Amino acid sequence: LHALYYMGPPLLVAMVLHEYAHGWVASRCGDPTAREEGRLTLNPLAHLDPVGSIMVPLMCLLQPVGIFFGWALPIPVDPEQLKRPRRDMVLVAMAGPGMNLLLAIASALVLRLVFVIDPSSATHWAPEPGWIPRQDLSETPWLLVAAMLTYSIWINLLVMVFNLLPIPPLDGGRVLMSLLPYKTALALSYIEPYGMLLVVGLFMFDAHIHVIRTIIDTVVPFLAQTLGPGV
Repeated sequence: LHALYYMGPPLLVAMVLHEYAHGWVASRCGDPTAREEGRLTLNPLAHLDPVGSIMVPLMCLLQPVGIFFGWALPIPVDPEQLKRPRRDMVLVAMAGPGMNLLLAIASALVLRLVFVIDPSSATHWAPEPGWIPRQDLSETPWLLVAAMLTYSIWINLLVMVFNLLPIPPLDGGRVLMSLLPYKTALALSYIEPYGMLLVVGLFMFDAHIHVIRTIIDTVVPFLAQTLGPGV
């Protein structure tokens, strides 16, 4: 639970800006639904899902299940109001993961700047996502910033990769539905209302087969390392 002190703010920013990006692109493509429902905002309370943002993450922390995930309240999108529904749905779906990638890159750049401003913070820093600084932060205040930026990189990459899994209603699933032939996409859309239950079930089952976890544990560290040495 001590890790929440360092990962809480980056996680909140990652979720809020992810959903905001969906709503902003949808609005630009002609769908005002998110704005009309008060979701086109940076207010975290508008995006928190009681189950996905609070209960599930707490269960992951309190139970030794070996995984940590959750979700925000999905942005409402009305495809019929989009200018070019199939193309625009791809843009709307990719906006969230795209925002997380930008946040990860920005966090890596700022982390480098922190090490330039206070080189001593780099001597106490470790690159792994589970790292928690034990030094006296009053003596090395920039170390707290470095810790949050480190978590921001890993959290944003994790959110991006997780949401690109091709399962509705995840962003990857919506992209897949927009690219598939109409009848196939229609059949796939029938599972979307039960999609998060399916995702939870797959993660529980994945504790034995390790397919999803292998994908995430392979792709996320690789992307983190491509951001530059020391990340």
